[in-house]
Amino acid sequence: MPIENISDTARWVAYYRAMETRRPDAIFRDPYAERLAGSAGESIVDTMASGRQMAWAMIVRTKILDEIILDAVKSRGADLVVNLAAGLDARPWRMDLPASLRWVDVDLPGILNYKTQTLSAEKPVCRYEAVTMDLRDRAERQALFAQLGRDARRALVVSEGLLVYLSPEQVTELSADLAATPAFRWWLFDLGNPWVLKTMKRMWGKTVTAGNAPFQFAPAEGPDYFAPQGWRPVTVRSIGIEARRLDREMKIPFVWKLLMPLMPGKVKEQMRDATRFVLLERT
Repeated sequence: MPIENISDTARWVAYYRAMETRRPDAIFRDPYAERLAGSAGESIVDTMASGRQMAWAMIVRTKILDEIILDAVKSRGADLVVNLAAGLDARPWRMDLPASLRWVDVDLPGILNYKTQTLSAEKPVCRYEAVTMDLRDRAERQALFAQLGRDARRALVVSEGLLVYLSPEQVTELSADLAATPAFRWWLFDLGNPWVLKTMKRMWGKTVTAGNAPFQFAPAEGPDYFAPQGWRPVTVRSIGIEARRLDREMKIPFVWKLLMPLMPGKVKEQMRDATRFVLLERT
């Protein structure tokens, strides 16, 4: 199987970042992505159905989260970034971040130790820490959040590519735990809708489920799902609109392009908002 456990999804996405970095017109550059993805990342992409054709979605996600993180740090005054399920994300090495910023990656030991060892000769641009932990352990997670919250005033939590692998109950508990930490001012993530969840299950569901990483979470309520735990959206961007802005729209057959204007408005809206990039603020 191309995906043997949930950490393999990090290699999958890292290879997409490597693909974008090779382009002469790249919308971001991640010089570490190819090294981190390794041959396993390329193999996963080439084995998955429509693996290379779907790169655009992860590339757009990376760029938009880059923009929102930079804004949170430089304009909103975030002094700590907590990256949950950080995987092979190399933002603390590749982005223009203040040297004073504290960045904490949290993930399973296997993938996080692999990343820090692979990049051991590289210098992060900010104050970097790696915490190995199974985020499904709620007591351990709560203890870490409390500890991090004591040392920060305005923290941004990032959970890129995480929520879709959690059950609704797990997402609700995580949302409540984050909201219970006063210093955690913002929470940034990508959020699919039920239409794209159904599409992803049809394309890749058997593969990711066999690797113990089933797709699960895509609430019909969208960002409003998190309101009961004390969050409100301050930024919501739709993948369809952002892909057009960045010139990274999905390549579709010409006949589809002719038929698109004839599709019902609800269908076009589902496709436009298949994934949204959401920045929440504690209320």
